[in-house]
Amino acid sequence: MAERFDLIVFDWDGTLMDSAGAIVRAIVASCRDLGLPEPSDERARYVIGLGLGDALRHAVPELAEGDYPRMVERYRHHYLSSDHELTLFPGVAETLAWLTEQGRMLGVATGKSRVGLDRALGRAGLAACFHSTRCADECFSKPHPAMLEQIMDELGVEPDRTLMVGDTTHDLLMAKNAGVASLAVSFGAHPAEALRAEAPLACVATPGELGEWLRRNA
Repeated sequence: MAERFDLIVFDWDGTLMDSAGAIVRAIVASCRDLGLPEPSDERARYVIGLGLGDALRHAVPELAEGDYPRMVERYRHHYLSSDHELTLFPGVAETLAWLTEQGRMLGVATGKSRVGLDRALGRAGLAACFHSTRCADECFSKPHPAMLEQIMDELGVEPDRTLMVGDTTHDLLMAKNAGVASLAVSFGAHPAEALRAEAPLACVATPGELGEWLRRNA
């Protein structure tokens, strides 16, 4: 499998950045602000990776359409109040640097907004690492294949030379819909059993294992 992939596309939250917990806390706090039932941790984690609209409507089905703008405002307030404290998972920067040295093209496909991703990339110092990025406010939300299809078209890479790396079933289903191989990480939002059910090439349990798998197989 040496040099099997020319392009490796990563999800952001829960895959490269340790932010799943912050997203869950922001969703729960927003519900509290609006006097809505608080979703379970499992339900809140399930929506990570979706675009904000789809995520909030699924996590909080009691949300009236007229209350949606207020919910978005409260979510952003709570998330942004702590996002400066978020960090990359250990070893992520080194893994990305190694892949770049090996000549791999790198991308990001995320449920974040463009403003949110650009802010996160800037704070992490990774803006120059990626050849192409797509966000949920620019494309159909996962698991629609549009993000991957647009990245591949932009970079001129075929599906069989592309790998999607993500921590949610939304990522793995997007890859499947785009005809792309996937690698699951179980240290983010979704549990390992749910990820394995989508038949990724592998499911790794730690950021260290992610780096090791990519060095061996990508």
